[in-house]
Amino acid sequence: MGSGKEEEEKQSRCVLVHGPIIVGAGPSGLAASACLSKHGVPSLILEKSDCIASLWQIRTYDRLKLHLPKQFCELPLYGFPEDFPKYPTKQQFISYMESYASHFSIRPRFKQEVQRAYFDPSCELWKVQTQDSEYISRWLIVATGENAEPVIPEILGIESFRGPVLHTSVYKSGSDFRNQRVLVVGCGNSGMEVSLDLCRYNAKPHMVVRNTVHVLSREMFGLSTFGVAMALLKWLPLRLVDKFLLLVANFTLGKTEHLGLRRPKTGPIELKNATGKTPVLDVGALSQIRSGKIKVMEGVREITRNGAKFVDGKEKEFDSIIFATGYKSNVPSWLKSGDFFTPEAGMPKTPFPNGWNGGDGLYAVGFTRRGLLGTAFDAVKIAEDIAQQWRTFKDTSNLCNAHCILRKSPWQKNNHLLKETKRER
Repeated sequence: MGSGKEEEEKQSRCVLVHGPIIVGAGPSGLAASACLSKHGVPSLILEKSDCIASLWQIRTYDRLKLHLPKQFCELPLYGFPEDFPKYPTKQQFISYMESYASHFSIRPRFKQEVQRAYFDPSCELWKVQTQDSEYISRWLIVATGENAEPVIPEILGIESFRGPVLHTSVYKSGSDFRNQRVLVVGCGNSGMEVSLDLCRYNAKPHMVVRNTVHVLSREMFGLSTFGVAMALLKWLPLRLVDKFLLLVANFTLGKTEHLGLRRPKTGPIELKNATGKTPVLDVGALSQIRSGKIKVMEGVREITRNGAKFVDGKEKEFDSIIFATGYKSNVPSWLKSGDFFTPEAGMPKTPFPNGWNGGDGLYAVGFTRRGLLGTAFDAVKIAEDIAQQWRTFKDTSNLCNAHCILRKSPWQKNNHLLKETKRER
């Protein structure tokens, strides 16, 4: 009886948000909120964890640095400190995010996991349900991004392996794997850097390369490879820029095919734009592959109790297995209205640069496959669009057939942003 009454009270607790609801307090959510505040539009961020930028704070390894120079990773309206290095560390990026939130007085509501969000056509409002409340707004901004949930592939026999099996989302340092034989599944930037980190602790990483991969130098001729590419794209066709990047890569790094790293037929930038697959920017792993300290393996056929069998017939023993297999969107698990996002991948169906507006007050930020530059682009566009509507819909007190009272809450200093209502029974 008691639990039923408690559930009824949760269902009747309704919070009318005087401005957009933003789901996710990562860089995308913070950028959207900051750009809205520039136009005088308040917002409320709902975050399932207990901190901002939880992917960076909780799910990244210690040695991580930005792969691109800081000028390509800045959020709108507020840059990195001048004394930060060209490639900020994990902790420096987190401190930048915290300063960003403080500068714009962004105070998310933490430990609010969105379980369901849908559009109610009867009142033309979005209703967002968490574990203990229902939030209502004319606008919903999806800011959970492309990297919301770890991807762990199904491999035959994985349950029989006797050692630790983990995803890079919980990997912190190679010190936990000192002197071990480690199977690293995945050869993207994470797989390369984890393998390199393992070498520092005398581990023996074996990196599984299942598909083709582009490996580029992080810098060419003392300049950022990405920066050079962005400059050239202003004057030259994309495919010509890709050819130039590969020409320089072959000159500086040499052919990678003989190392077991076959290049795709599509160029690195074209492939990134089409599929989201990022080229590897080498920070030292390639030299360890050449020296034999990082072993490149073909695809895994089966995991055994003591190791793995590979598609080329080889079999090896391992102490641990690390999946460097990336992340995916989790939008399909909770967004239950519209067809703006693909049901399989949880990405906007409309490609960049028009994938930010889903109609009916639905927006997406951070799904461009173009990193933080794409996030900044989306955030600016979304804020401008909502600001135009905001001038028309400032008075939201009559949007719901309910008695509204000013909400006073210890977790939200900006009490004027929220109104709580008890639904008519």
